[in-house]
Amino acid sequence: MLALFAVSTSAISDDYTQTRYPIVLVHTFLGFDRIGPLEYWYGIPVALQKDGADVFTTQVSTVNSSELRGEQLLAQVEEILALTGAEKVNLVGHSLGGQTARYVAAMIPDKVASVTSIGSPVKGTPAADVVQQLADIPAYSSLILRLLNGLAVIVDSASGANLPQDAKAGLAGLTTPGNLAFNERFPAGVPATACGEGAYEENGVQFFSWAGSYPRVTNLLDPSSYALMITKLFFNEPSNGLVGRCSSHFGQVIRDDYAMDHLDEVNQLFGLANLRHANPKTIYREHANRLRNLGL
Repeated sequence: MLALFAVSTSAISDDYTQTRYPIVLVHTFLGFDRIGPLEYWYGIPVALQKDGADVFTTQVSTVNSSELRGEQLLAQVEEILALTGAEKVNLVGHSLGGQTARYVAAMIPDKVASVTSIGSPVKGTPAADVVQQLADIPAYSSLILRLLNGLAVIVDSASGANLPQDAKAGLAGLTTPGNLAFNERFPAGVPATACGEGAYEENGVQFFSWAGSYPRVTNLLDPSSYALMITKLFFNEPSNGLVGRCSSHFGQVIRDDYAMDHLDEVNQLFGLANLRHANPKTIYREHANRLRNLGL
């Protein structure tokens, strides 16, 4: 069921990113681990392993509830621990992957050293709320859900997986009401105020978050950046195009205003980010070093 790829650490030249526990990367809604030459975390695992990190990418359902995706991730975490002999892992989730990682931390806190959410809709996103409102209209409901499920099956198949898809449950996991309910079940690290920070640590698990929010196109050669400029119109606050700046806050907020949009946060498309102001590889390496210095 799982598509799990370890990144070799055979060419270590330093220990800048050499964390005590493996780093486990978790993709978002309509995400994947790899499709042909295209990595979801484009070039990031190699950038981390260059100076010592032990990195694993994971594959969970492309669209489904955070709880079901969390169970899939939990099984992969257990396999990673068995494979490496490590006692814990550092979970890093992009967007909905942050909620997936939070679920695992709540289920097995003794095996999770940290959770880092990147551009995650911790309190939901207006973009998903609009799609959900359309899906609630009988005339559009079947079309929207069938479209999302169809896209999910295509992505899932192209990445070589065969996982269950449920667009209705997946979409709910991105909405404001859906995340309110999720946060009630899994409150650790969630800010009590609209734009504050959450608890830095609970049950021995340390919590971090960072996100992009940029008012302009981040790279003129990146077509996705133009599309995300349009979706920014749904927000009444700075956003990365799919998640508002305050909604991304979770645990210790490293930064919420990197010059990135939602896809830049994972170095897509093909590394066409705003490298002058925010190189994604550098940011991930800095965070690995932060975890390392904390003994994680």
